[in-house]
This record gives sequence, C-alpha cells and structure tokens, in this order.
Amino acid sequence: MTLFLALGIAGLVLVAASLIIGDLLDGVLDGLLDALDADWISTAVIGGFVSAFGFGAAAVDAAGAPWPVAVGVGALSGVVVGWFAWWLTRLLKDGPSDGTVTIADTVGQLADVVTPIPEQGYGVIRVRIGGHTLTYNASASGMAIEAGRQVNVTGVLSPTAVQVNAVWSPDA
Repeated sequence: MTLFLALGIAGLVLVAASLIIGDLLDGVLDGLLDALDADWISTAVIGGFVSAFGFGAAAVDAAGAPWPVAVGVGALSGVVVGWFAWWLTRLLKDGPSDGTVTIADTVGQLADVVTPIPEQGYGVIRVRIGGHTLTYNASASGMAIEAGRQVNVTGVLSPTAVQVNAVWSPDA
C-alpha cells in the first residue's frame, strides 16, 4: 500500500508542477516522442493517470483485496482520470478564442472625435471594440466635425483611415 500511496503523491506532484510551470514540462517530451506522434501525452494526462492509479490501488489494497485486483482497479481508475485530463486539456487548447480586431470591425461602430475633422481633410477618432480602444484617421466627406462629437464609422478608406458621419444630437 505504501508504494501505491507514493505513486499517488508523485502523480499529484506532477500535476501541481505542470500547473505551476505550465507547458515547460510538455516541451521536454516533444522531441522524445515525435516518432510515436504522441500529441495526446501531456503532464496533466500522465500525472492524472499516476495519481489515480496510486490512490485507487491503495484504496482497494487497504480494503484487503489481493494485489492483482488492486493493480487492476488502480489501472482502470488511472485510465478514466487520464482520459478526463486529456479531454479537458484538448477542450481548453482547441477552444475558440477572440480574433484580432481589424479596421473592418469598426464599420457600424460609434466613435469619439479626438481631433477636429476638417471639411477636406482628416481628423482622428477613437473607437472601442470588444474592450480594445483603437485610434484611426477619419474623413467626414465634405463636413467639418469638431472634437468631442460622436460619429458613426461608415467605411474603410485605407489601413489607417475610416469614413465617418456625425451622429445627430439635440445640442449640436
């Protein structure tokens, strides 16, 4: 039973190390296991298997079951926990993430005029999209818009400039 408990504790230490150190330990195995194409092997899977194997086998051994039964139950519990760790890490690694905000995402958004936009020139606007604050040059096609006003982005003129229209407000 002491061997099984030691394996369980060693597995927990490995899982804790993988959480603290992150992907550093996974990188160690990458070159060694390229021939096996073993993308499914990670410290979370190995640590989960070893700890579940050790603690599962120790519990069955403490209940008085023969050693082969304890090893079998430990292996089964290790496979279940290892599979769950694999599934969970795949879910996290392959999950969607927010894409990079581009200038095209500003079209249709409200923005604030930072520097005045002259009738035949460019001013500067600030637009907020998904928690990002972006600043672009802006043209208002023949109308002057003073700083502090709110505008609607209507189009993209270049990678650094947008077309805007003033938003009507009762005090303007």
